[in-house]
Amino acid sequence: MSMEESGKVVKFLHKVLVVGDHGVGKTNLINRLVHNEFTPEYNATDAVNFSNKVMQISPDKVVYLQLWDIAEQDRYESNTSMYFKFTSGAFAVFDSSRPDTLDSVTKWKNEIDSEVHFKKSKETPIPFILLANKTDLDKNAIDPSQLDQYCKDYGFVKWFETSAKDNINVEEAVNYLVKSIFETEAQVRDNPDEESNSGDADDKATSDNESSDEESDLSDIDDQSTSDSDSSDDESDSDDANEQEKTDKESSDDKTC
Repeated sequence: MSMEESGKVVKFLHKVLVVGDHGVGKTNLINRLVHNEFTPEYNATDAVNFSNKVMQISPDKVVYLQLWDIAEQDRYESNTSMYFKFTSGAFAVFDSSRPDTLDSVTKWKNEIDSEVHFKKSKETPIPFILLANKTDLDKNAIDPSQLDQYCKDYGFVKWFETSAKDNINVEEAVNYLVKSIFETEAQVRDNPDEESNSGDADDKATSDNESSDEESDLSDIDDQSTSDSDSSDDESDSDDANEQEKTDKESSDDKTC
């Protein structure tokens, strides 16, 4: 996430992941949100697609959402963790007419939670919203109490019934995610992780140890230098004594002659 001020308008940039099984309607949800369009034909996403959504959330605040539509097959074919960096929030999408697609949501959620934390936090997960898409196909396919429990078990902040075709709850879901992102940011700012403070202490201890080691190394060098100097002085004193002894002997010889 980044922020810049332009005059009296504050601009926010947030990266949002859109994940889920193939054919659940991720791309059509994004197209409905960004372009207000729906395409009946299914076209598989190739690796990852990017779209941008501009939201004026107040007279002095503008949010730029960068939506990353990640293909399901790409999770198995490449290192998707590179797509997760600098993420502020995520949508997990399943097809409400195909309950088995919820299994893929669980895998995505677990993988992203293990890789990503909100901004510089070491513990706080990014806000995740669950979308039960394609409700236009079967209005009675969803058990609300089941999804309530699912969100509680897996840490989703909320779930929405959506339809890209009929434009149901698409804007509402995005507005709620943006609201959750700002709330999470305030929470992290007001309550920094203890782990982060502990990490700072560990870094300080490491730095102190390294400094102590350097001082010890310097001390060893000084001791060695002193020892070498003492040895040199001893040798010099020995040489002077030999010279004096030689001079005394020569003087004695002269007197004998």
